[in-house]
Amino acid sequence: MPSTIIPTTSWFTPKRLLAIFCVINLLNYLDQGAIASNGVNGSTGIQGDFKLNNFEDGVLSSAFMVGLLVASPIFASLAQSVNPFRLVGVGLSVWTLATFFCGFSFNFWSISVGRMLVGVGEASFISLAPPFIDDNAPASLKTTWLAMFYMCIPSGYALGYVYGGLIGSHFGWRYAFWVESILMLPFAISGFLMKPLHLKGFVPADLVKAQVPNTVASGVHVTNASNGRDESLSFKEEFRDKSSNDQSKSKSATKMLDQFSRFLIDMKALLLDNVYLINVLGHIGYNFVLGAYSYWGPKAIYNIYNMTDSDLVFGGITIVCGIVGTLAGGVVLDYMTNTLSNAFKLLSVTTFLGAVCCFGAFLCRNVNGFLVLFSIGELLVFSTQGPVNYVCLHCVKPSLRPLSIAMSTVAIHLFGDVPSSPLVGVLQDSINSWRTTVLILTTILFPAAGIWFIGIFVHSMDRFEDVSEHQVSKVERSCTIPLLQEKTGETSLSPAQSEEY
Repeated sequence: MPSTIIPTTSWFTPKRLLAIFCVINLLNYLDQGAIASNGVNGSTGIQGDFKLNNFEDGVLSSAFMVGLLVASPIFASLAQSVNPFRLVGVGLSVWTLATFFCGFSFNFWSISVGRMLVGVGEASFISLAPPFIDDNAPASLKTTWLAMFYMCIPSGYALGYVYGGLIGSHFGWRYAFWVESILMLPFAISGFLMKPLHLKGFVPADLVKAQVPNTVASGVHVTNASNGRDESLSFKEEFRDKSSNDQSKSKSATKMLDQFSRFLIDMKALLLDNVYLINVLGHIGYNFVLGAYSYWGPKAIYNIYNMTDSDLVFGGITIVCGIVGTLAGGVVLDYMTNTLSNAFKLLSVTTFLGAVCCFGAFLCRNVNGFLVLFSIGELLVFSTQGPVNYVCLHCVKPSLRPLSIAMSTVAIHLFGDVPSSPLVGVLQDSINSWRTTVLILTTILFPAAGIWFIGIFVHSMDRFEDVSEHQVSKVERSCTIPLLQEKTGETSLSPAQSEEY
């Protein structure tokens, strides 16, 4: 029986893909750290040049979040019909052009539009990169690989603060954006020039088309050959020319309607998945606390302990514990055996113990005791990053993974860190005690741990190997095999299928 070689990408290997995605993620968060730095957004940076008040300055971060939250589900939904690897290339191209434009911005509104487009560009990457990593990571190291990817968030922020300060003070804030754009450009280009990779659960469109016989065309050919009626063919071609515009418009409208209908069906599947909902609800509570910590933490520490270098101390603890804790969480879950039940066990236990340590830290009157307890608490709390995203990817069928990550991202920001900072500010204004305010905030970690604890007892099934509704034929099933292979593999097809290649 004839055989055909599965398309492979010679240069790409799983480890190289992970490294590339980690570098891209690092650049994404380096940008977010840079715009928060004094060198880029201080009195001599954006805020000073455009004479922004604090409200306008705060809108810049919200503008980024608007683009991210709106575009994430759109990119995830488009992955059903457009190659996800190409969508990553589109997103990175938007990001590259947007950061370059930010360097040329001339007032508040222009920089706000630029930041919103940066969020749009990042949306495709954060929705689609984790499923690619999940596909190609060794089975025993899936959470570790995810943890390495998410470790780039705190480390990227840290580099961004330093990078923004150095570039801004020596060359000006505009150069910070231009350099970022140049660094991302090769990755954006590679998204279009490299052979596209395919995600598990998504059938390449070219293979679907190859399996559909052109019966209409062959039927016309036979009829004309047997009857000798060239007029029939001419009439049909003339009719096609006249109606081509109407057909194309109709097809576009139908395609958009089908895309929206599929999105609604997929959203319904997510909302009816108890495991997914429990995971996201716990993550919202967790992110509510972490978001407020990141915004108010240095000010709270300064006021409670009279610590003049609170920015440096809080930032240092967060960076170190973020990197070490995130990696440790992934390694521990893989050591325990990465299952959904074990993930919920780790999420609930580490979040509860982390909450106890953080609560005890802010009760402590001694600054050294605070530093020790808070460091342990942050280490435990950050260890959730790998497991929580592992659950997002494995509690749904493969074709829903991009949307699962996208909607989780939307939920944890929309109901978590976006409202938490202003709400904590309102609380502090009303009680005027930073210690009490932060203690009340920290208690929210306990219900988050409780929600994840419930997940241990909910019936869960790892659906990574599920065959989706789009994968019914043998050729379609073969496409679920990740194309990142160290060596070329072969598979057998029927003679009819082989001829299509």
